[in-house]
Amino acid sequence: MSKLLAALSPAPSGWSSDKSFCSWTDVNCDKSSATVVSINIDSQSLSGSLPSDLNQLSNLKTLSVQKNSLSGPLPSFANMTKLAEIYLDNNQFTSVPQDFLLGVPSLQSFSINENGKLSPWQIPLHLTESGNLGTILASNASIFGVIPDFFDAFPNLQDLRLSYNNFTGSLPASFGGSEIRNLWLNNQFQGLSGTIDVIENMTQLSQVWLHANSFSGPIPDLSKCENIFDLQLRDNQFTGVIPDSVMRLPKLVNITLQNNKLQGPMPHFKDGVKVQLGTTNSFCQSTPGPCDPQVAALVEVAGGFGYPMTLAESWIGNDPCKGWSYISCDGKNVAVATFGKRQFSGFISPAFANLTSLRTLLLNDNNLTGSIPETLTTLPKLQAIDVTNNNLSGPMPVFRSGVKFTYGGNLLLGKNSSDGGGSGGSPGSNSSSDGGNTSGGSKKSTVSAGMIVGVVISVVVFVLVVLFVSYKCYIKRRHKRFGRVETPEGSNQMVKPSVVNGTNGYAGVPSELQSQSSGDHSEMPVFEGGNVAISIQVLRQVTNNFSEENILGRGGFGVVYKGELHDGTKIAVKRMESGAMGTKGMNEFQAEIAVLTKVRHRHLVALLGFCVNGNERLLVYEYMPQGTLSQHLFEWQELGYPLLTWKQRVTITLDVARGVEYLHSLAQQSFIHRDLKPSNILLGDDMRAKVADFGLVRNAPDGKYSVETRLAGTFGYLAPEYAATGRVTTKVDVYAFGVVLMEIITGRKALDETMPDERSHLVTWFRRVLINKDNLRKAIDQTLDPDEETFESIAKVAELAGHCTAREPFQRPDMGHAVNVLAPLVELWKPTRNEDEDSGIDLHMSLPQILQRWQADEGTSRMFDDFSYSQTQSSIPSKPSGFADSFNSTDCR
Repeated sequence: MSKLLAALSPAPSGWSSDKSFCSWTDVNCDKSSATVVSINIDSQSLSGSLPSDLNQLSNLKTLSVQKNSLSGPLPSFANMTKLAEIYLDNNQFTSVPQDFLLGVPSLQSFSINENGKLSPWQIPLHLTESGNLGTILASNASIFGVIPDFFDAFPNLQDLRLSYNNFTGSLPASFGGSEIRNLWLNNQFQGLSGTIDVIENMTQLSQVWLHANSFSGPIPDLSKCENIFDLQLRDNQFTGVIPDSVMRLPKLVNITLQNNKLQGPMPHFKDGVKVQLGTTNSFCQSTPGPCDPQVAALVEVAGGFGYPMTLAESWIGNDPCKGWSYISCDGKNVAVATFGKRQFSGFISPAFANLTSLRTLLLNDNNLTGSIPETLTTLPKLQAIDVTNNNLSGPMPVFRSGVKFTYGGNLLLGKNSSDGGGSGGSPGSNSSSDGGNTSGGSKKSTVSAGMIVGVVISVVVFVLVVLFVSYKCYIKRRHKRFGRVETPEGSNQMVKPSVVNGTNGYAGVPSELQSQSSGDHSEMPVFEGGNVAISIQVLRQVTNNFSEENILGRGGFGVVYKGELHDGTKIAVKRMESGAMGTKGMNEFQAEIAVLTKVRHRHLVALLGFCVNGNERLLVYEYMPQGTLSQHLFEWQELGYPLLTWKQRVTITLDVARGVEYLHSLAQQSFIHRDLKPSNILLGDDMRAKVADFGLVRNAPDGKYSVETRLAGTFGYLAPEYAATGRVTTKVDVYAFGVVLMEIITGRKALDETMPDERSHLVTWFRRVLINKDNLRKAIDQTLDPDEETFESIAKVAELAGHCTAREPFQRPDMGHAVNVLAPLVELWKPTRNEDEDSGIDLHMSLPQILQRWQADEGTSRMFDDFSYSQTQSSIPSKPSGFADSFNSTDCR
């Protein structure tokens, strides 16, 4: 208390060092122990600061210093177990310590409003220890980052005010399980984004301030939120129709909706409600009343797509034939809807059927899910419909004769058809203009039995030929000596690697699964990359009906089971639980199929097949017997695993780097993984690594441009620019890879709440470690006990980790650089037998040195650093001089 008195200027009224602090004005003490329980010195025009050891007042319950001019760093209130109320608002404090509110279980009210001079800080996760919180007031307090998803941990929280900060990202799902009444999140510096659907479950809400952000999508149904009296939604990017439930809120007295792009009919609120609509919304009319039927239908169509902003901005007025984008008319009637290649997501709305003059409907090359509405088959003038290259599923619709129905590139379309011919062919095919009749009735009957037998025999002969050629190539590769390549006599053709029967190097797996499948095998297409549709009966059989003893692990969307085929081949089956299979779960299921049918690499886990069974979705992978890298790093003692050596660790990181490099720049398309972490890195019996879990993968944009997407991934591995803006480039994977490198080095998790707050975030702490090598020695996983040579290797990996986790994405290297740094640290391959002296190879040189000599001779810029068998492009140098003209990349593979 003496230090507090000395730190304040002037001295608070009634405070003096000449008398006991328990007699100071507005200081209350416990009479039995003579310890301070409350300090109230608000609104006294005080300057100065609060002493750093204020938390020694262990019995303090209330601290009120608001409405002064106090400055300097705030003290830590850590472990003040009786502290219930803290009022720090309207001051000029400069910083917040990391353990600010650690171990304060009795805290009920906390206010730090109007402290705009604070250095940027984040709401600490340890605040959940204060489960009695009822009030959090932190507007204009320099807070940044995403809003933590922990508000269901505060059953008494009623007031949450976080306005005028720099929060980004979306509203946390835990809001839906909270008791919040007053929610102020307005005027964020960059702006919160995403939808506000979660508030429809916040039934206690009375005051909602979400204005001046970047929220998008429609206003949700608020029929459960009967207590709302003040709803501030202006200055956002809301689209869609205002729900009737909003206009019927019984206690509503004030609502602002201006500066959005709301659609549909102008709303009509009851008398006494103050309404601000502005002039920027896209209502169909300037007065309340129904829209034109075609306008109403198109707005409902937009609702299926999630009311995209591109439509809301251009669809203005009550006549769709007056300049509406993507719409063409015959006179006053909508005839053509051109929605192809617009990056729309969502579903196809049945409201298309209300456009009775529609002739052409183009929905191709989007990200649409769900089924094709049966009502579309009733459109009387429809001539053409194109839904190619989406993620549609469900039964195949049957259009009338004369309708050209194009539907290729929808892997799951027709899979739920009840009759054997319901799909009308594989999803990769297109139906013709004879009506697209997919029932397969008369058309199938016209196909002769002889033709079927001929096709079957042709396919069998072709498969046998390919198997024989592949076997000969395999034998040739095994016996070929690494030296000159001679031109085959009589031919300049080289046999190219093939995927035979969809096995992709996992002999017999898909073919056995397919041979066991029940039903019409013509309905079981094999897709690019060898992935095959597998029946649920087979998967039940090989997993012992998904028994508990076969569980390998649990994830966000279900359980992974171990299975064993009749030939002893082991597989892993991810079974997505029906309760979790919402739009998000379906998107991840389809993303895994879409990505893994396009990529194959020795360091990416192979997808062998999939199954759609009613509401269930299952994916079948190759089995990785040694589990995850996470288990070997953090649970090895509990699981009885041997300790990972440094050699194993650096080899694993090189495998991962090569797999991710392939995704980024070497595959036929570029992809961003978005969820790279040790639990998604799987290990084989040889302790070689493969990257798994491609449910969050996104196509990488061209060049250095970023793509905006829903925030997903795992805290601790999220690059700061991704967490702040929701925009991704391949550099978010580089950041996550850097975090994995740090975990490999330290044996510590990316986020560890058991550590002191200043060490709980691995990246922040490790950056301080990198200042000098002595710090690094102390930070290394102590089980490694490295010698000097190993330590030098660790230091190089640590330096790479620092570069990969640079704050700015342009400061991070690409994954090719990571491969080049890590490759020399792994033991190099050398021949085990002598070669002829005239082979042109110096056996005392390492393979990279040999290749560097080739590059020097040929002027190539990249090293062929991976002899992995791959179906797509790889980093291969130009042909060395002296090689036969017919030598190509197939030989090298």
